[in-house]
Amino acid sequence: MIKIRYAVDSDKDSIIELLKEVLEVHSLIRPDIFKSGTTKYTKDEVENIINDKNRITLVALEDDTIVGYIMGIIKKTNNHTMHNFSYLYIDDICVNEKERGKGIGTMLFEYIKNISKELGLYEITLNVWEGNDKAKEFYKKLGLKIKEIEMELII
Repeated sequence: MIKIRYAVDSDKDSIIELLKEVLEVHSLIRPDIFKSGTTKYTKDEVENIINDKNRITLVALEDDTIVGYIMGIIKKTNNHTMHNFSYLYIDDICVNEKERGKGIGTMLFEYIKNISKELGLYEITLNVWEGNDKAKEFYKKLGLKIKEIEMELII
């Protein structure tokens, strides 16, 4: 049975292992940008993220083994052209490659969505890289839709 809970400092090694999986997906899609064999965050950075009051970091456990995580940052608009509101930006989400397709990612998202509602946040946002079609489909099934598109011209 899967359990969801807030991450604690002792979870950082397991989160780092999953961060490696995420990076490898991105390095396959965009090897011109992402360096294979690295992670988005160091152990110290993960520990700081876990303890940051403006962040929500959850882990999914199966038999006391971390099989997934989701990291969110609580942000506020600060722009004279927009209404002021707070929202949750999903900074990172991963389910162990061997555990995908079991609904764990959906459970993590629903859990953090409920926390966001309780906090009175306006919306949840995230970024997904072009070419990461499985992630795009997953997010669409969760009810997310395109808000804006960042475009590039490599020169």
